Amino acid sequence: MIPQQQIDEHFMQRALELAYQAATADEVPVGALVVRNHQIIAAASNQREMLKDPTAHAEMIAITQAAAAMGDWRLEETTLYVTLEPCPMCAGAILQARVPRVVYGASDHKAGAVSSLFQLLNDSRLNHRSEVCGGVLAEPCGQVLTEFFASKRALGKK
Repeated sequence: MIPQQQIDEHFMQRALELAYQAATADEVPVGALVVRNHQIIAAASNQREMLKDPTAHAEMIAITQAAAAMGDWRLEETTLYVTLEPCPMCAGAILQARVPRVVYGASDHKAGAVSSLFQLLNDSRLNHRSEVCGGVLAEPCGQVLTEFFASKRALGKK
């Protein structure tokens, strides 16, 4: 049997590939996957710039794709892999979709709603909670973001 850490790193590497694709498209480099029974059922990267949509985060798009693939809004028996700790909006969608497990790469000390600023996925006041595993391939997940924003600053862009 393959250890869970090895499985998590495998799927996070796939999510990281999506993040690199997002950077190439001049989007904030975040990638997300929804996995069920060791199969990817949804894969997305940030598309806020392309879609001109503030809600087009990788997690939101992947959750929507997974619900369509499963034919249900309840994403039971799934794991969401995302290269950056989810924000409050995405954490809310994770809870609404009943995603039982979330694995993320880099922490987000400015907007993280899973462990950094808030702990929404483990808040006992809410009707659903998710198991959380943070820091999987944190260094490369953070590095793609650092390089992206450094290149933006160098060009004087927002």
